Amino acid sequence: MLHSILDTLELPVERRHFLFRSTQTLLSAALLASMASYETNASELLAPQNTSAPDPVGKVSLPPLEAQTEQKKGPLPNPEPMEKRIGYAIVGLGHLALEEVLPAFGACEKSKVTALVSGDRTKALTVAKQYGVPEKSIYDYQNFDSIKNNPDVDVVYIILPNSMHAEFTIRSAKAGKHVLCEKPMANSVAECEQMIKACEDAKRKLMIAYRIQYEPNNTEIKKMIREEKYGKVKNIVAVNGQNIGDPSQWRLNKQLAGGGSLPDVGIYCLNTVRFLIGEEPVEVYAQISTDTNDPRFKEVEDVVDFQLTFPSGLRAMCGTSYSHHQSRNYRVYAERAFFGMDPAFAYGGLQMYRSFAQDELEIYETPKRTPKNQFALEMDHMSDCVRSDKKPFTPGEEGLQDMKIIEALYLSARENRPVQLKKHEGKDLFRGTEPKK
Repeated sequence: MLHSILDTLELPVERRHFLFRSTQTLLSAALLASMASYETNASELLAPQNTSAPDPVGKVSLPPLEAQTEQKKGPLPNPEPMEKRIGYAIVGLGHLALEEVLPAFGACEKSKVTALVSGDRTKALTVAKQYGVPEKSIYDYQNFDSIKNNPDVDVVYIILPNSMHAEFTIRSAKAGKHVLCEKPMANSVAECEQMIKACEDAKRKLMIAYRIQYEPNNTEIKKMIREEKYGKVKNIVAVNGQNIGDPSQWRLNKQLAGGGSLPDVGIYCLNTVRFLIGEEPVEVYAQISTDTNDPRFKEVEDVVDFQLTFPSGLRAMCGTSYSHHQSRNYRVYAERAFFGMDPAFAYGGLQMYRSFAQDELEIYETPKRTPKNQFALEMDHMSDCVRSDKKPFTPGEEGLQDMKIIEALYLSARENRPVQLKKHEGKDLFRGTEPKK
């Protein structure tokens, strides 16, 4: 190419050769300089970086990749060192523990699994290897009380059939351990009261695992209601149902479960409405419909429709079932909009929505938030409370209040009449310390 250009010039041959060699030399030098610069930049990029000032608490940060116009993801995860985290013993290795809770420790910043309790030692040994739990920290239901001698366990997370919640909460408190217990808290008001007393006597914390109250989308809905963003709320409709399978499972055994769809999945409607508006119902009314020819419902109820009336006059219409296609949602009807969640109560994939008028348009939005692991959020809140000696946001009193309302709902269904409840003045009366944002 260079020869062709020079040949077009009317220059003596010797002059053209001189220019060719000079230009070739300059191009080679430029190429070598460019390669040297590239190698220098590449080596700088790949070399260990020390561009951030040291942080005494061990946190790191990175500049954002997206433009300022894009959705913010929030700060980087900055988990505490393992030796500083609160240790949890997981009691019961069923679906919830294996599918949700144990994997959630990977998203925790302040919590870690340090012990397992199971009636199946072979399964427990396998799970222990998967999550780095030492064999000496595996217990069964008979030798569980010896967990008091394990300094690596701060909190016992009870994920057992409902009828076993009270027993293992009391045993955990006597062993000097704090308790995080799955919902429903127990099978009766009396059992709930025993659990609260046992933890108070032992000066241990008791928290009920109402994960929805720690989930950011539901918290945003609560804020919209409390601040009357779209005016006063007139009523709420909530549904949580599923088509349950194997008739032999413990959830369909009344002695183990205490009831059917109402305490298991209907409690989400009840507890979430209470959480959203902060009030306590003054009247309840319920109706139950169950096909006793269905082998699943020989002992427990299927469909429960219930109404909650609150001091402000607001009413919530709720429904739950063990025999219809999975549906987990609620809608809030306010003066200037309706909004809610669908799905609302699932372990993941939660979606907020809202609809409101703007000029000549009806705007329907589905805002998307960066997802958070609900189990990690609730466990880290419990860890915060243990470390700072504060009452959990969803303490035993919150679970007790739900059980009082559930017993009133059963009474209403049996007698086919509205049931009056004690009137409570104020809001958020049974909750403790707000979770950290």
